[in-house]
Amino acid sequence: MTTTERKALWFEDRQPIDSEADEFIPGSAYDAVIVGAGLTGLTTALMLARAGLSVAVLEARFAGAVATGNTTAKLSLLHSSALSEIRAHTSVSVAQAYMEGNRQGQAWLLDYLSERGVAVQRRDAFTYAATPDGVSSLDTEFEACTDAGLDVTRVMETELPFEIYGAIKLADQAQFNPLDVVAALAKDVRSLGGVIIEQARVQSVDAGEPVSVVTRRGTVYATRVILATGIPMLDRGLYFAKLTAMRSYALAFRVPTETGTAPAIPQGMYLSIDTPSRSVRSAPVAGENRLLVGGNGHVVGRDSNTMDNVRDIERWTAEHFPGAIRTHSWSAQDYRSANRIPFVGWMPRSHHRVFIATGYNKWGMTNSVAAALSLTAEILSDSLPWAETLHHRVTRPRSMASGIAAGAEVGGAFTSGWTQAELTKLPDTAPEEGTGVVGQQGLKPTAVSTVDGVTCAVSAICTHMGGIVTWNSAERSWDCPLHGSRFDADGRLLEGPATDDLDQIE
Repeated sequence: MTTTERKALWFEDRQPIDSEADEFIPGSAYDAVIVGAGLTGLTTALMLARAGLSVAVLEARFAGAVATGNTTAKLSLLHSSALSEIRAHTSVSVAQAYMEGNRQGQAWLLDYLSERGVAVQRRDAFTYAATPDGVSSLDTEFEACTDAGLDVTRVMETELPFEIYGAIKLADQAQFNPLDVVAALAKDVRSLGGVIIEQARVQSVDAGEPVSVVTRRGTVYATRVILATGIPMLDRGLYFAKLTAMRSYALAFRVPTETGTAPAIPQGMYLSIDTPSRSVRSAPVAGENRLLVGGNGHVVGRDSNTMDNVRDIERWTAEHFPGAIRTHSWSAQDYRSANRIPFVGWMPRSHHRVFIATGYNKWGMTNSVAAALSLTAEILSDSLPWAETLHHRVTRPRSMASGIAAGAEVGGAFTSGWTQAELTKLPDTAPEEGTGVVGQQGLKPTAVSTVDGVTCAVSAICTHMGGIVTWNSAERSWDCPLHGSRFDADGRLLEGPATDDLDQIE
């Protein structure tokens, strides 16, 4: 698989925002510093800048590099089985508040994109049962959607080129290229005097007055700080222990429908309610229509061969769309809370100066903007009834049990990782191309991989909480099975709650 193929489809022929437009000046002070230049961070920055606040967005890599740039970008209120799961863990009123926030987030973003002339395709959304076992889950979700005020219908006929056992339809939803949205938001933030600094990884935040934001390039100060980084990089509040990091896969295909060898690309947005999940939608990119297929989610770092997930989606696509030719393959990371509700608001012991937004459970396009609306209202002392309901939800025994189980799995991953590393001796020869191994070298667990002909050895101990990393063959990265921190083959931090790279070993 080439480097180009391992990038999301959205990066094809995509020009980055002008990374030289704003200068990082150590010691600068702002009303608000937003950490993370994805959809949450840039939308929040724009809302605060419109309210007259001075804002700076600090991004470790480049705008849209992580969750936003790797999404399948469905701006839909039909969230697979999310509403029924939320209702099972909380209550009908909380599920209704969750949906109202997402409804307002969707409406805000659609209005914004219309004003800016950003291309949007309106599509019907479907949650479908691919097996008889999925029908009961579909029934439960349909009831939850109806209770939340969604105008859903049950259907049996779809465009999908295979048999289904029923579906939920929500008409007139939307899809887009997420990097078009990033570019528009960045331009508007800068037009209002905001600054966007790329290649500025934040390492720590001190919630004093003012708040100190320490990066590898220096320190800046703010009255308020918003952590919009997928998962908070601060351990305050122990959010890393309250969330489960999930990895899922997406592939783009050219489908030669003009030769009659494959069915037409479905125009609706489809997601199965069964496991393994299958997401299907079209994507107009570079003057042609592509097929996007995704799914096969799993906990980060706990899959023995992630490339099998890619191959499985490719086999499934070949079966249902004969002749489809893969053009891109990538994966994305999402975080799921025990009760399936995002964490949005101020962090504990931060004196209401540090805020977070995390736990979107794979539905970031609407949840990101809902979070921005909630954060902006809280910072500006406004009130959003749905946000107040979400902030004051009660933790039920089921959610507590789910959290305890997740914690036990983390403990098991920690113990098994160290045991395996200590019992395994590294081979004398370099790993084969595209593979990585973990074993004992001297007194420390060491991770060795070969990528593009270069063999590199790094510490196998995650710099966050000391878990032993595992090799991700699909992304050619080292992933921590505890809380989802990820590092490239050279040990450089990619994402997650960690703030430091893995040490290189000579």
